[in-house]
Amino acid sequence: MDKIWKEMYDAAKAVHAPRQISDYVTCGEVAAAVLSKSGRIYTGICIDTCSTLGICAERNAIFNMLTNGEQEIDKVLCISPNPGRGGPCGACRELMVQIMPESYKDIEIMLDYKNERIVKLGELTPEWWIG
Repeated sequence: MDKIWKEMYDAAKAVHAPRQISDYVTCGEVAAAVLSKSGRIYTGICIDTCSTLGICAERNAIFNMLTNGEQEIDKVLCISPNPGRGGPCGACRELMVQIMPESYKDIEIMLDYKNERIVKLGELTPEWWIG
């Protein structure tokens, strides 16, 4: 496995801190790291609310990347409560497709860090409505 995956895992692990914010909000149960094409790692955590105002860790990391002036995703890694189940949800996949409609299929997704299972987003979303 490329050393960058370890760096991404360590970055996500550093922000992975499940906690209760209030009676209505929890966060940090899932953490993600996104590697931009420039080689910078951006992180994010999930934020869950009782009124669907939350966000997935992957989208949070992508928004962090966008906030910092970048828009090309190379790799995505997620630490979830269910090891081996690191695939992004439909909303996260949709965001990646819309950000990179011409090349989203090449984004690498770490599905299972322990078993080093990596797939491309194009395998998870082979016939998206954009492409």
